Amino acid sequence: MILKKLIKKWDINNSWTLFLDRDGVINHETKGNYITSVNSFKFINGVEQSISKLNKIFNKIIIVTNQQGIGKKIMTEIDLKNIHNYMINEIESKGGRITAIYHSPFLTEEENYMQKPRIGMGIKAKKEFPEINFNQSIMVGNSERDLIFGRKLNMKTIYVGNANSNYDYDFCIKELTDLVR
Repeated sequence: MILKKLIKKWDINNSWTLFLDRDGVINHETKGNYITSVNSFKFINGVEQSISKLNKIFNKIIIVTNQQGIGKKIMTEIDLKNIHNYMINEIESKGGRITAIYHSPFLTEEENYMQKPRIGMGIKAKKEFPEINFNQSIMVGNSERDLIFGRKLNMKTIYVGNANSNYDYDFCIKELTDLVR
């Protein structure tokens, strides 16, 4: 199991926090399109069970997700809430738990503090959960902006994608489920 190696390498214990991007990590990402409804949200196979296993290791699992579809007016905050409620219910039905979800509805060109790679969602999580120590946190994401977000907050970073990428990360996996296999 990859996670066992990382636990030993990084001295991970149950005080650590796991930050996850959503699209491309938890659910299938549709390049060029947005997940705008529960019907378009499709879990990556095995992710719900993987989160359940990760809950046994990490104190908190927090999702941080850019959601420009709201800023582009192709979906609403209510649409996003419905998607997240569905996602949480499915994860909980498999024994998993998500501590919190933070999202940024802003457009990239707005350069808002809340949008990754800026650190606003991380700071908001720290305000809500002061016990979070970013030096004892991992950011798992499938884009450079996810990894930069993690780096800016001194987190360990795990890239979901091709190991030949030029991105700066600490570890690479093909999908989230690889951590607990």
